[in-house]
Amino acid sequence: MTRLWNEPADFADEMIDGFVAANARSVRRVTGGVVRATVSPRGQVAVVVGGGSGHYPAFGGLVGQGLAHGAAMGNLFASPSTQQIHAVAKAADNGGGVFFSYGNYAGDVLNFDAAQERLRADGIACETVAVTDDVSSAPPAERHKRRGIAGDLTVFRIAAAAAEAGADLAEVARLAGHANDRTRSFGVAFTGCTLPGAEKPLFSVPEGRMAVGLGIHGEPGIDETGIPTADGLAEMLVEKLLDEVPDGVTINGARVVPILNGLGSLKYEEMFVVYRRIAQLLDAAGITAVDPHVGEYCTSFDMAGTSLTLFWLDDELERLWDTPVDAPAYRRGSVTAAARAEVGPDAATAAAEIPDADADSRAAAAVVVRALETIVATVDANVEELGRIDAIAGDGDHGIGMQRGSHAALTAGAAAHDSGAGARTTLERAADGWSDKAGGTSGALWGVILASLAAELGDIGRPSASAVAAGVAAGSAGVMAYGKADVGDKTMVDALVPFTDALTAAVDSGASLAEGWRRAAESATTAAAGTAELLPRMGRARSHGQNSVGTVDPGAHSLALIVTAIADVLDAGRANQENPS
Repeated sequence: MTRLWNEPADFADEMIDGFVAANARSVRRVTGGVVRATVSPRGQVAVVVGGGSGHYPAFGGLVGQGLAHGAAMGNLFASPSTQQIHAVAKAADNGGGVFFSYGNYAGDVLNFDAAQERLRADGIACETVAVTDDVSSAPPAERHKRRGIAGDLTVFRIAAAAAEAGADLAEVARLAGHANDRTRSFGVAFTGCTLPGAEKPLFSVPEGRMAVGLGIHGEPGIDETGIPTADGLAEMLVEKLLDEVPDGVTINGARVVPILNGLGSLKYEEMFVVYRRIAQLLDAAGITAVDPHVGEYCTSFDMAGTSLTLFWLDDELERLWDTPVDAPAYRRGSVTAAARAEVGPDAATAAAEIPDADADSRAAAAVVVRALETIVATVDANVEELGRIDAIAGDGDHGIGMQRGSHAALTAGAAAHDSGAGARTTLERAADGWSDKAGGTSGALWGVILASLAAELGDIGRPSASAVAAGVAAGSAGVMAYGKADVGDKTMVDALVPFTDALTAAVDSGASLAEGWRRAAESATTAAAGTAELLPRMGRARSHGQNSVGTVDPGAHSLALIVTAIADVLDAGRANQENPS
């Protein structure tokens, strides 16, 4: 279990601060993560990696000469936010464009794609390769749906080596994609992992049993077996990976980089015993092991487990693999030390001015703050249950993420209101705070909902019921466009769309906002309950959907809880208007 922390909500930020303090020769802190502390050549492609915290040395530990130029570091097991990624990329940019790479998870894809759009709007060229090395997470015909685990290292190294050699952005992306195509991984675990402050692990494995093919956040595996001998585990891992070699590769005579990765609690000595047999099996198959790696490269807090990655080399990839690297957690060869970068002000921390607002809009902003307070209270009261639901076929962090996001939204919204902001600005600041601090899929999507609603409220005048309904509809459309989910996919959308439709219909028929919202909340609650019988077709639970049948979708359930609680706020507001004191 994780034993040492101060406030669990502060753990990721405090961890990053300590990591930077311990590795100042290699990295410096910027908004959203870290970048190299040394100067990179002008015009060199900037390789920016990232993901949730809790996987050290991924991702900050891989920033340094010869490897990544920056890492966006999200909260625990949650993707970095769009704002964090954008800020890190801006700080890392050398004028040659930005190349993004990260594990193929829904929240990471949403937020990195959005940051990429912002950078392109800023005039910075970008390309992306999402890592898809985990063979257990989708069949070969759907490799694009696979998640990224310890194979991140091979893709990051090749991309960075290409940038170091002076390749342009398109060539860096091509070579990284080639490395991804030639990387395969498979993992097992003997115990779950426990996040700071949590009373129990995100998932559990029965005593004496082994989860086969699970993900690095605790996503369910494809099987469960008794724990084999070290040799038996080596044979399982090698057999699974030799069953699926990349196109164009002949096993006999191939050259591979084997990476035996520890997930957090497995001892190096145990992994060496396993690797002894892996080396024998590769040799017997006619495979030459090049630069074997045995250690921790992508962990999962205190999870006891291991994964094997095989990186199938060709001449082009092997030349790049020999590039020297000097990062806090990963060194190969000898680099020529670069000069330290001169540090200027962090542009991302500049405060924005509060636009003018009239009295009516400031009064509406007070209602917005009361709604945000209600959201926080609702999430706090249900955080453990939301985590429990999410752990059944996800990674168990939905409650934690919603708690971070809602608290950040309230802090930002209340500060704006106290500064005289109107309804639009108050809710815009709340949206930005939610998406930034929560990260992950839910953070991004709640940011979309609140920002869309804010755009219809305005900072002048009292918002009408039709304006609120239009804002909710815009948010619903934005979530579907942004997250690529439809009704029936077992996501938040299954509650959001019925809520939107019912609210629009009620307001169009002449109902007050409070009346229409209450009816819509009832529709959302019914729809959320109905997700229990659905198979997920989107998100992390997609490849293990059968596990979630019989349990409601956590995103749909939390939305229904929130809109139901806000109905009480609107009822109180209507009563105050009808019976002023």
